[in-house]
Amino acid sequence: MLLKQFDSLPEGILTAKPEALHRLIPEPSLFHLAGKNQQPLFISVMQHGNEPTGFLAIQAILNKYRNKTLPRALSLFFGNTLAAEQGLRRLDSQPDFNRIWPGTELDTCPESQVAAEIVQIMKQYNLFASIDIHNNTGVNPHYSCINKLDFRFLQLASLFGRMIVYFTRPKGVQSLAFAEYCPAVTLECGRPGQQYGVEHAIEFIESCLHLSEISDQKPIHQDLDLYHTVAQVSIAPETSFSFNDKRADLLLNRDLERMNFTEMPAGTELGQVNGVNNFPVVAINELGHDVSHEFFAIIDCQLQISKPTMPSMFTLDEQVIKQDCLCYLMERISL
Repeated sequence: MLLKQFDSLPEGILTAKPEALHRLIPEPSLFHLAGKNQQPLFISVMQHGNEPTGFLAIQAILNKYRNKTLPRALSLFFGNTLAAEQGLRRLDSQPDFNRIWPGTELDTCPESQVAAEIVQIMKQYNLFASIDIHNNTGVNPHYSCINKLDFRFLQLASLFGRMIVYFTRPKGVQSLAFAEYCPAVTLECGRPGQQYGVEHAIEFIESCLHLSEISDQKPIHQDLDLYHTVAQVSIAPETSFSFNDKRADLLLNRDLERMNFTEMPAGTELGQVNGVNNFPVVAINELGHDVSHEFFAIIDCQLQISKPTMPSMFTLDEQVIKQDCLCYLMERISL
């Protein structure tokens, strides 16, 4: 797996469907496009093959400037095009493309070597900013994520909206790697297939293309809803789970998505535990410590939240839960 670099886009990309992108970009490639401002904006899209909004937004931007010079230079990385063909987050033979970047806890693999090479190349470009664009599989509002509580990061993220999530785990995500070299933000643009998500991403990219600088002034606290991810929650490896099969070790409630970005009280029930000896979920905090029993308890065969918390990224997609996690837990913070 070798990274290739180009200074122009492949013919057909301005009209291609996300599921056909692999025919134009079958292997990892970086595209460097010239602009009036030579300090480039780095954008990665479709790191997960079932999240096309970023690609559709970039496609619209490129069509707009098809016969004009871009306001700012762009460097583009189109992620998991092979998984996009099948509408999957990733193929079973692949790692998660947003867990392979420098700092990853995964074993070295061809994909992580490519990600490391991309970072090495881009850090020489005096980057203006980095944007990684995603969709959610569950019901969530649009929000942005940052990995440093730096005023420039907050100012950049606030261009997308007032809701901002700060996190340092999971490791190996693109924004964490680029945060060492420039303001970096992840955009969460709602579910795939929603035109508003595409339009919202387009507006943000256009703003970044036209900005002359990113302010380093402290944002006004009242203008932001700032959250801190305190734990990532996964299903325990030996636990079977389902939203429908009553024989599963953990029968999850089908209304979990409604809890996203809502402060849930202690005692909130997440699902029924069916006679298993092991604890059915694993919550890992920022330091990598198991804090499962700090946030969850089993009472009367029900898995319950044991302290007030705010979940995000709950989804009813069992495959995504297996490939990623059940949810994240957050707390409100102030500047």
